[in-house]
Amino acid sequence: MSKNPYNFKNKIVLITGASRGIGNNISKKFTKYGAKTINLSTSDFDFKHSSEINNCLKFIKDQKKIDILINNAAINYSEKNINFNEKKFDELINVNLKAPFMITSEVTKLMKKNRYGRIINISSIASIRVKKEKTVYSSSKFAIEGFTKTLANELSKYNILVNSIAPGFIDTDMTRSMLSKSEIKKLSNQVPLKRLGSTDDIANAAIFLSSELNNFINGHSLVVDGGFVSAITT
Repeated sequence: MSKNPYNFKNKIVLITGASRGIGNNISKKFTKYGAKTINLSTSDFDFKHSSEINNCLKFIKDQKKIDILINNAAINYSEKNINFNEKKFDELINVNLKAPFMITSEVTKLMKKNRYGRIINISSIASIRVKKEKTVYSSSKFAIEGFTKTLANELSKYNILVNSIAPGFIDTDMTRSMLSKSEIKKLSNQVPLKRLGSTDDIANAAIFLSSELNNFINGHSLVVDGGFVSAITT
C-alpha cells in the first residue's frame, strides 16, 4: 500500500452522469487525488436512446485503459404504474439499467487485461424502501443491486471489485426539482442526522471503495443515508 491510500495518480476513472450533482462531485474528488477522469454526460451520449449507448461503447473501445468505473447516470420519473407509458419505461430502463450493464461489459474487457479494476454502481435506497409512484425507478435500482452482486462474483478472479452505493435523500438539483421546500423539510426531519445528505457524502464513499484501503469489500451495497432506512419514523 502506498503512503497515501487516496493517491489515484496514474488511475483513469470513467464517470457517467458527471455534469452535475453526485457525478460531478465524484469527478472533482478523484481529480483532487490525482486521477485522470473521463466525464460523460447527456451532452456526450443520451442513454435514453439505445443508439447513443452503442455510440458510447464505441468510444470506450478506443480507450487503452480504464481503472475505475462509476455508473452514476440515472433518471427518475414519478408516475403510478397504471399510467406509466412504454416510452418513459424504455427511457428509464435504458438510462438506469441497460447503459450500466452495457458500459460495464465493455469496460471490464480493459480491466481484465490489466487484472485490476474497481466498479461502483450508484444505486438508491429506493432498492430497500419503496414508495408509491416509483415502480419503475425502484425496479431499476433493485436490478442494479442484483447486477452488482452477480458481477462481483464473476469478476473477482481478475482483481476487479464491484460494489454499489445506495444514497438516501441527497441535496441535489434533481431532488430540489422534484420536491417542494416543505417536503424537503419533512424528509430532513425523518433522517436521524436531521439533514439531507450532501454530494460530498456520496463522493467520499466512492473514493474509499476505490482506494487502496479497500481490498476485501466486494458485492456490497453501502447505504449512505444518515440512518434513514434503519430508523422508525413517527
